[in-house]
Amino acid sequence: MKKRILVSASLFHALTDAASIVTPTVFPILYSQAFLIRKYSQIGLLSNLGLITTLLLQFWVVRLSFKYEYRRLMLISGLGIALANFLIPLAQSFGLLLLLYIFLRTVTSFYHPVVIAWIARSRSDSGQELDDAMGIQSGSGNLGALAAFITTGYLAQHFDWKTPLYLWSLLSLAVTAAGVSIIKKVPSAQEIKPDLSARSWFLVLKRISHLIPGFFLAGSGWWVTITYAPSLLHNKFNIPMGQTGLYLALWIGLGTITGYLYGVWSRKFGRKKVFLASLTGATVCLFFLGFSSNRVLSVISLLLFGGFMLMTYPSLHTFVGSTVKSGEQTLAFSWVSNIQLISGAVITLIAGFLSDLINIGFPFILTGIFALAIFLFYWPKNEKYFGAKE
Repeated sequence: MKKRILVSASLFHALTDAASIVTPTVFPILYSQAFLIRKYSQIGLLSNLGLITTLLLQFWVVRLSFKYEYRRLMLISGLGIALANFLIPLAQSFGLLLLLYIFLRTVTSFYHPVVIAWIARSRSDSGQELDDAMGIQSGSGNLGALAAFITTGYLAQHFDWKTPLYLWSLLSLAVTAAGVSIIKKVPSAQEIKPDLSARSWFLVLKRISHLIPGFFLAGSGWWVTITYAPSLLHNKFNIPMGQTGLYLALWIGLGTITGYLYGVWSRKFGRKKVFLASLTGATVCLFFLGFSSNRVLSVISLLLFGGFMLMTYPSLHTFVGSTVKSGEQTLAFSWVSNIQLISGAVITLIAGFLSDLINIGFPFILTGIFALAIFLFYWPKNEKYFGAKE
């Protein structure tokens, strides 16, 4: 049963992350063509309202998770992703593009608050089992993002911006069918339904409050890259979309490798050392990426940033899984998702307007400042602070 849950979750994580990438990757093309998008602030607005939509849905999704089997929720999500990818190419105005993007963000809101918690409940932390499972599901999400970057960049360059969206509409149907069939006979219902009152939500938030800075960086780092890295490479350095997609695929590819290796490294070096090393590398790369005017140095910084920043995800998910009780996992991971959405929404909106005023490298400089502050916050903490039981 554990294997079925992890395999299905990995497929849906790959699909959800891919779906969150395909549409933003075509934004630089629309910007360069002055079709639908004419300012970086419009890109920021799309990202901001999309993330706020997901944020507002999180509490509702958690309540649904105690009424319906997860396979039904993921079926709705997968079919919705397929429909959104099919409809977005039909948009003829920025307003319609915005509405369809909000719909896409609505149907991608199911995975993170409930399925990651399901994995955590099904795994014991003994023998680093939880570390390994979190590394696998996180790496699988990165694989989906990698596939999205490669296919979107190549197809958009050789055909048009609509083609990758149509392709992913079909792929969404296939992945959804496979993911749902794997857990067809696996129940997701919890034996004891947790208290969903406002008091319970805030008690759980209090228990994971020490991890808020880490998830703030995880959210802002991911969404700044997804939203503005394609524009940085394509519009600032005139890198073709096919090549841009390849570089972003390598960015996520390195993150996939480090995510899968997290369990091994945490056993060898300890959770704190691995996490702080990730923060250090991410901070340095962000500053190089934001300030550099050299194409080669910027691309190298982007790739290394993926390896460092994306390893913080399994780290933080493991910390949460080791901090809260089994019955509180769904609430805790919903808070985690909300924190990442809030940070992404705030940073991408601010960065969009300031990119128009300053330059497209500014979002990465701003995120680098946050990364440095967060490293300094966690550096003096002991190993137990990160949920370790040794």
